[in-house]
Amino acid sequence: MLRLSHLSPKTEVRESKIHGRGLFATANIVKDEIVAVKGGYIVDRQTLRLEITPRLGPVEIQIDDNRFIAPVTKEEREGSMLYSNHSCDANLGIHGNIIFVAMRDIAAGEELTHDWCVTDDDSYTVECRCGSALCRGTLTGKDWQRSELQDRYGGYFSWYLAEKMRR
Repeated sequence: MLRLSHLSPKTEVRESKIHGRGLFATANIVKDEIVAVKGGYIVDRQTLRLEITPRLGPVEIQIDDNRFIAPVTKEEREGSMLYSNHSCDANLGIHGNIIFVAMRDIAAGEELTHDWCVTDDDSYTVECRCGSALCRGTLTGKDWQRSELQDRYGGYFSWYLAEKMRR
C-alpha cells in the first residue's frame, strides 16, 4: 500500500462506534503531539467534486477556499486516509492545514477525533451521530463561524480558517 498520509506509531485503525473504522490511541499522547499528517495531491473544488469524490467517496481535507488535499486513484485511497472520525467533542485539532495534533492529553484506548468545523468551509448540512454530550445534532460546512466553537477550539483551526476569522 502506498502511504500518502502519516499516522503516529501510537495509533491504530479499528472498528469505531462513531462510524465504520476509526483511529485510536495505542499509547498515551500528550497535548500538542502530532498524531497524523494528511497527504495526497492538491486539487481544486471542481476536480474533487466531479472526478475524485464520485470514484473514491469523501477523502479530502480542505486547505483553502478552492484547494483540497486528496488521493486521486483507488490505489492511493487507503494510504491517504486518517480515519479520524468527526466528534462535536473532539480531542484533535489542526496546526497549519494538514497536521493533526492532540488538543489535550489523550489516554491509550481513546478514539482520536476532530470536529469538522476546524477544517471545513463548505456548503453542506449533515446529521451528526457522534454521541457526545456536546453533539450539535446537525453539522454544516459553516460551523467554524459559530463563536462558541471558535472559543472551544481556539488555536486549533486550520490556518486558512484562522485567517478568515482574523479578517
